[in-house]
Amino acid sequence: MADNTQGCAMSNQNNQQQAQDKEIEQSLGRIKHKILVMSGKGGVGKSSVATYLAGALAKKGKKVGLMDVDLHGPSIPRMLGLKGNIQSGANGEKAKPIEYLPNLQVISVEPLMGENKDAATIWRGPLKIGVIRQFISDIEWNDLDYLIIDSPPGTGDEPLTVAQTIPGAEALIVTTPQEVSLADVRKSISFCRQVNMKILGIVENMSGLNCPHCGESIELFKTNGGMLTAKKESLRFLGSLPLDPEVVMQGDAGGLAILENESIAFSREFNKMADQIVNAHGSEEGLH
Repeated sequence: MADNTQGCAMSNQNNQQQAQDKEIEQSLGRIKHKILVMSGKGGVGKSSVATYLAGALAKKGKKVGLMDVDLHGPSIPRMLGLKGNIQSGANGEKAKPIEYLPNLQVISVEPLMGENKDAATIWRGPLKIGVIRQFISDIEWNDLDYLIIDSPPGTGDEPLTVAQTIPGAEALIVTTPQEVSLADVRKSISFCRQVNMKILGIVENMSGLNCPHCGESIELFKTNGGMLTAKKESLRFLGSLPLDPEVVMQGDAGGLAILENESIAFSREFNKMADQIVNAHGSEEGLH
């Protein structure tokens, strides 16, 4: 009797897994390009790059989804100034992401946490894997040109789950110029190659600070490390993003206004990077 009960439970679990796999496949079939923004270490501005990339692509008229799988430290809702919680679907319908712009949808664990946004998320691997899969299978995404996925630093459960769950996802690797960051980037490159994930390119963040008095660039974290690593690894170098106090203030205030201020070097370089990504995908589509 115990064996039969166990066998039934395993059969039900397999059926549920297969049903979810089908839902994931259907959802991903409506999304053209999936970009995993990752980094080898924390503190390099990965979430800022993911947030502003989603915003920049949306402002170029693309239909964009932004999925925050940094489950222990979700920062995207605060960077965007998102309000409210995600509502569960009624009558068997799927829940919908938060609509930030008419063509920009956002999903993160923080809006699911209720009123206490500062509560710690203490989850082990299997639960994290389940949540990421549900973000794709149980959420009603629109037809999208881009799904931008913000992953926690390193090569743990979250990026591995994305690699295994989202075929065709491409990695955008964020680094800063100094060697301690570049050493971890090389691990990220190795990770992508081991799991057969295409690398879209490398972006170097915090690449110099323009002096507010004389205008010259101050190399706080060295320079050109990201470009040299990309060249050595035969990868696309997407650009260098300078440090700017305005980026910090805008990030704390929440919103995407900084992308429209072309007087800021960060904004100019970021929009150039977004153009590179659009052009790279446009030329790929032209080959088919």
